Amino acid sequence: MPSHVLRVARPTDNLTRVAEFYRAGLGFELLAQFNDHQGFDGVVLGRPGTPWHIEFTRQHGVSAGRAPTTEHLLVLYLPDQDEWAAAVERLQAFGANECEPDNPYWQVRGKTFEDPDGYRIVLQNAGWA
Repeated sequence: MPSHVLRVARPTDNLTRVAEFYRAGLGFELLAQFNDHQGFDGVVLGRPGTPWHIEFTRQHGVSAGRAPTTEHLLVLYLPDQDEWAAAVERLQAFGANECEPDNPYWQVRGKTFEDPDGYRIVLQNAGWA
């Protein structure tokens, strides 16, 4: 029986750089990859066995540009302090740009980073009930 899965898909001009940011910086795994599929190249990243993944695509001959605003966020809730600290350290070691969030709520228990396309990732040291 198929399970429900949430896939977030986003275009990029920097497919290799963005994929490496999420793989090495956030610890996601490469779940699938495709080249020249009807004019698109792409990668699907996530964690095996979880009901979500993120897809990045590059359309041949089309420019995706950077994030339209600083409030385009991907928020990851990491309640375990050690796991959260390890994720922060991984992104810092990767050279990710840490930035101040527009919404001060994300500073209380989190850290915000920018990916190569200017989209922001919040690592929130909290659980989601």
